[in-house]
Amino acid sequence: MLLFLTVVGALLAGAGPASAHAALTGSDPAQGAVVDKAPAQVSLTFSEQVSASGDSLRVLDPKGARVDTGKPSNVSGTTYAVKLHSGLPDGTYTVTYQVVSADSHPVAGAYTFSIGSPSETSVSVSGQGAGGGVVGGLYGVGRYVSYAGYIVMVGGAAFVLACWPRGTGVRAVQRLVVSGWLALTAATLFLLLLRGSYTGSGKVGDVFDLDLLGQVLQTKTGAALVSRLLLLAAAALFIAVLFGAYDKREDEEKRDLTFGLAIGGTVVAAGLAASWAMAEHASTGLQPGIAMPVDVLHLLAVAAWLGGLGALLVALYRSATPVEASTVRRFSQVAFGSVLTLVATGVYQSWRQLGSWSAFTDTRYGQLLLAKIGLVALLVGVAWISRRWTGRLAETGAATSLAGSSGGEAADSEDSKDLTPAVGVSEAAAGEAGETPADGAADRKVPAAAASGDGERAAQLARQRAAVQAARQKRLRDADPNRFGLRRSVLAEAGVAVVLLAVTTSLTSTEPGRTEQEAKAATAASTSSASASSGALTLDMPFDTGGTDGQGVVSVDLDPARTGANEMHVYVTRPNGRAFDVPEVKVAFTLEAQKIGPLPVVPDHITTGHWSANGVQLPMAGEWKIAVTVRTSDIDQATVSKNAQIG
Repeated sequence: MLLFLTVVGALLAGAGPASAHAALTGSDPAQGAVVDKAPAQVSLTFSEQVSASGDSLRVLDPKGARVDTGKPSNVSGTTYAVKLHSGLPDGTYTVTYQVVSADSHPVAGAYTFSIGSPSETSVSVSGQGAGGGVVGGLYGVGRYVSYAGYIVMVGGAAFVLACWPRGTGVRAVQRLVVSGWLALTAATLFLLLLRGSYTGSGKVGDVFDLDLLGQVLQTKTGAALVSRLLLLAAAALFIAVLFGAYDKREDEEKRDLTFGLAIGGTVVAAGLAASWAMAEHASTGLQPGIAMPVDVLHLLAVAAWLGGLGALLVALYRSATPVEASTVRRFSQVAFGSVLTLVATGVYQSWRQLGSWSAFTDTRYGQLLLAKIGLVALLVGVAWISRRWTGRLAETGAATSLAGSSGGEAADSEDSKDLTPAVGVSEAAAGEAGETPADGAADRKVPAAAASGDGERAAQLARQRAAVQAARQKRLRDADPNRFGLRRSVLAEAGVAVVLLAVTTSLTSTEPGRTEQEAKAATAASTSSASASSGALTLDMPFDTGGTDGQGVVSVDLDPARTGANEMHVYVTRPNGRAFDVPEVKVAFTLEAQKIGPLPVVPDHITTGHWSANGVQLPMAGEWKIAVTVRTSDIDQATVSKNAQIG
């Protein structure tokens, strides 16, 4: 139980809102675009398919009123659109979205576009997110507890079946396995209740909304959670048989039962692992038909290794009987097979989730994966030390067994000598109370009283002898340097395993590197395409007026940078990038090849370091000279210029 709480505590220490695993890769109109007339619809393109409800896509006017029809549809592939009302006036509009990605994680965000020209808007796009807040934190707690419970339950049961089959002294491990089952069951129910609010409003009050719960049950994630609960009922029966009738049977009967429990337990454990695989990373993206079975194998191997390690630690510290060297040796074999499985499945998962070597260092997923690889290597190194202690323990096992046998006989003799005075003390106490031996003999003539007294003394002797024997065994066990070294090295393994489990579960709530890089590339391509189609340009020109505090950078944004009317924004910043409040800015356009200009433009002052002008007319296409005059004081000013292709 202590180990289980430690694992959970380490996981919860790093818990946070889950990162989305679908990314917005494109939109029409694009982010920040200024269109001439109102579009008929707004469409969003994601990196994978998403689930959208009536309020998933919203378009708000500058006053915050909805201007969409509220019925988003999947127009093609991973593109979703919502129709707009006709006759929308000019101004800046805000698009907000909140959907659920194919791997069950909520995705939310917002951006703006303008019709005609930008305007002030009362809609705030800051803080747009999903999976956060109190409900998001609670959902993260539930996810981590469910992973820890599964690993403890499956790994502990596998340890008893494969490594400790004689069924002696397993009560401490039984408590560990049962605590894992209880944690997984409670966490699954918890997640089922939180799911609707987690992917929707994020309000604590919606947790017990039955309508939301009904909607959750119709989703892929809801089906996975219900399936997990049904399988946990079968797991409860398995645990009852394993720790109930199992340790009371004869060896031959136990061998037959072990085979049946191993088959049934593997099926139940694989089914529970599939409840994660069918609803998360493996169920979407590249090669899901291969990825889901691989994910199941990976989770089974993690449980057999880390959960078995926890069971071994509990057995070494809490078992009433010493753990034999053969038990540790069998667990080493199981752990070795688990590591091989983890390496094979991990290589495939890494390739599938990263896609390139650069993703190891350029994405958060890759960085966490590197940390996991390092921890696995460290854990294998500590396990090698434990294996050496196991070998030494096996070499001295025969001598220890022989010494324990002869020592046990001597201890029994000593125990009898030590316990005999206890009986004498009782008789002496009776004499002091005024009872003579003759009186005692007379009393013993009553058969019932005699039988009761003999039974109580025998029970007392048995309890004292058992306590002395247990204390003697503990002294011998603690005095054995090989066993002490094994316990310390396994404890170190468990400590590394706690950190490894925290990193591994963090990977499940982190956007895969392949998806992150593809989303960045798509966004860059979309931005480049939008810029190319609109012809918008930005010119950055350093200036120095020569006076005190006279250096800075002036930037001119011209959109769409074509003949006719253009929108111009001028930004003045200091060398450190902060806005520069200067008294005056003037702009002039000259087409020297046609001897046109200079055409002066005096932009309006919008805010500190920002000037703007609408309807800047450029009559012809060509290479225009754009000159900007910046005045920083009454007498200090400078003019800088650059050439740019217009039209």
